Amino acid sequence: MHGQGESQGQGGAEGRERARGHANGRADAGLEAPRHAEDAADAAAADAGAFATEAFLARLAPDTPLRLAETATAGVGMLHALVTQLRPSSEEFRIAIDFLTEVGHYADARRQEWVLFADVIGVSSLIERLNHPRPDGATPNTLAGPFYRPDVPELPLGASISRDGRGEPLVVSGRVASLGGAPLAGARVEVWQANAEGLYENQEPDRQPEYNLRGRFVADGEGRFHFATVRPKGYSLPADGPVGRLMAALGIGLERPAHIHFRVTSPGHETLTTHIFDGSDPAISRDAIFGVREGLVAEFRPAASERGRRRYTLDLNLVLCPQSPQRMKETGRR
Repeated sequence: MHGQGESQGQGGAEGRERARGHANGRADAGLEAPRHAEDAADAAAADAGAFATEAFLARLAPDTPLRLAETATAGVGMLHALVTQLRPSSEEFRIAIDFLTEVGHYADARRQEWVLFADVIGVSSLIERLNHPRPDGATPNTLAGPFYRPDVPELPLGASISRDGRGEPLVVSGRVASLGGAPLAGARVEVWQANAEGLYENQEPDRQPEYNLRGRFVADGEGRFHFATVRPKGYSLPADGPVGRLMAALGIGLERPAHIHFRVTSPGHETLTTHIFDGSDPAISRDAIFGVREGLVAEFRPAASERGRRRYTLDLNLVLCPQSPQRMKETGRR
């Protein structure tokens, strides 16, 4: 966020002007209606908000990095506009401060309540989509989530990632291809998922075997891979903290539909991190972190029962984007 180089010397004048444009443009849009209504109280509030924004702009140091100046001023300007519009009471302001403080208290090495907050209001998903756009035909990128582990051992094609055998059997078959349809031989495919109770292995290390429902595979010469697992169950995000209580007050659920995570790499292509969702899950239309997108919903098809146990199959295609020339230069690939 802290711009460097050319932005270092421009931050004062240019940064202030560009930031003022961002902030005042948003503020004016929010305050235009009250001014036109010629309501004295609203006009006074609008003047107070504009004064607060201008006062903040005037305090920016001349050498403030441009990106930092734009970000801080746009954010402060929009916050002033919001306060002017809502006019919170002192008690409401205290409640807001208490909420933010409590979110901070809930954040530690094992649980990031701030990330949860960003997830459930759609900020995390929005940033992901803005930073990793995908052209038509490519598999959409999604958040990796908090349960990814990079240290999972490689398994042979066809192996089972269910190390405790608990759950309804599921066979996953897939193909990795480039945007033009060519198979990506040797692509590396990492997978991880929740179990039949909606819990990941690193959520309950005392109940699940190490690396349960995780695996790393290498696609064959035709870009194909397959493995055995169990059908995952959806789950709910933590609701026992301040974010969960806020969502409950808003009437917003925290359910995530059942899914399997994939992370796919192949030389010359952008890394793909994505989910494949079970289209029959009741929560498919209300994923708490806004991860469900067209092209990521699949059918977990019923198959012939085995020893009285229901079985399922999942077939999918994962399409990777070519790496940009700049990115190829950064990674040393040609």
